[in-house]
Amino acid sequence: MTNLLSIITFLPIVAAIVLAVFLRGDEEGAGHNARWLALTATTATFLISLALLWGFDPQNTGFQFVEDRAWILGLRYKMGVDGISILFVMLTTVLMPLVILSAWHVEDGVKHFMIAFLVLEGLMIGVFTALDLILFYLFFEGGLIPMFLIIGIWGGRERVYAAFKFFLYTFLGSVLMLVAMVAMYFAAGTTDIPTLLTHPFAAEPMRVLGLTIVGGVQTLLFLAFFASFAVKMPMWPVHTWLPDAHVQAPTAGSVVLAAVLLKMGGYGFLRFSLPMFPVAAEIFQPLILWLSAIAIVYTSLVALAQTDMKKLIAYSSVAHMGFVTMGIFAMNHTGLDGAIFQMISHGFISGALFLLVGVIYDRMHTREIDAYGGLVNRMPVYALVFMFFTMANVGLPGTSGFVGEFLTLLSVFGVNTWVAVVATSGVILSAAYGLWLYRRVAFGALVKEGLRGITDMTRREQFLFVPLVAMTLLLGVYPRLVTGITGPSVAALLNHVDAGIPADDASLAGVGLGTAVETAALGGH
Repeated sequence: MTNLLSIITFLPIVAAIVLAVFLRGDEEGAGHNARWLALTATTATFLISLALLWGFDPQNTGFQFVEDRAWILGLRYKMGVDGISILFVMLTTVLMPLVILSAWHVEDGVKHFMIAFLVLEGLMIGVFTALDLILFYLFFEGGLIPMFLIIGIWGGRERVYAAFKFFLYTFLGSVLMLVAMVAMYFAAGTTDIPTLLTHPFAAEPMRVLGLTIVGGVQTLLFLAFFASFAVKMPMWPVHTWLPDAHVQAPTAGSVVLAAVLLKMGGYGFLRFSLPMFPVAAEIFQPLILWLSAIAIVYTSLVALAQTDMKKLIAYSSVAHMGFVTMGIFAMNHTGLDGAIFQMISHGFISGALFLLVGVIYDRMHTREIDAYGGLVNRMPVYALVFMFFTMANVGLPGTSGFVGEFLTLLSVFGVNTWVAVVATSGVILSAAYGLWLYRRVAFGALVKEGLRGITDMTRREQFLFVPLVAMTLLLGVYPRLVTGITGPSVAALLNHVDAGIPADDASLAGVGLGTAVETAALGGH
């Protein structure tokens, strides 16, 4: 089917339009119909995406299912997927029906709630399939709007503050990326991403305001894209919007934010930063590796001090994204495979953890850790599922959480041993805050009066976790389900990066930020 990607991308958006225009009736009746239409649309999108996966050839390292046609103002509507992007499309389509089911109990503004999530799904898929710079930017920035509304309307007590902080952080970071995209158009004469991947952007040192910039134009473009993707992941120290957004967002919003939206930053590094600006990536490699290691340790320590379950898991997400950036900028096959695997795995595990918090929040209306204890006595099924995903988040062998962390750490040991040692301590810290949380919530005597009448998970809630448990186990024991698809595309990406770094520029590796922008004294490089 030639328009398969367009169908997957716009089917949820069309369903949202149908909801907005044609769904009428009283609040209760409209809400009931909205739930079922949203579930039907997201399930249909997932089933159609299976055809995409079935017809995909992992050995073909080019873009597949390409759609290319004239659009507006001389721009092209171009979409396609490769071995890297197809997995993020699948992650999105798998999770969205579960997200809709998790929000089945929402009663206020159900129609608009479902519209926001349907539009968000279409825009997220568009980010991973766009093969034109402007199209990518529209999808990338467009996703801010429904998430801003989800947090700002259906969030907690401080929802407006959290929504604006989320929007401003991510939007301001992307403004620099837009400026870089315009510069790339004037340099290459096109906004076509496959063409830009082969365009040799200038990497000769250049003088700006009396300073010599090592890496030249590539360094400036790299920094502009880095500003956007680092905030989106988010990397330390531009991560502070994420805990606030998670705490205030409804459960469904937290799941999408952690499982999919954060992955756009990592995808951006893989699609743009490494292949288009390889010399600059080599320059900034040490800096980013150390920022990643610091993020892993620092946010893990901060997680240990949290009293709110959602905030603890949010800081845990920042730590796990540190492994992702570390693997990407190790710039070797093992690291890139590990980074992609970690992002896919984290999508299932973090999504499940936020859903688990939502289960008990719906019953007790508090996320304070001290409000719980001894839940295993009243909620044995919940305690079992919670234990499983806690172990997966810690990186227990046999779960997908172990594979991603192991591959990224293995890749960095060969690049910078000290970074690897510091990052490895984060594995110990993750066990500390994960087990500490589980012990406080699930174990102990059931002494709090408010918990004596709490009920275990319903069948709907149990059903939500079946595919998440299955994927976490399956990827843990058979990681080739991911690496078999990503491997050829990752190898092609690395070959492209190596070809883009001239042999006489090999000395650039390791100069870092301190010498990326130098004074004229170093202008003779």
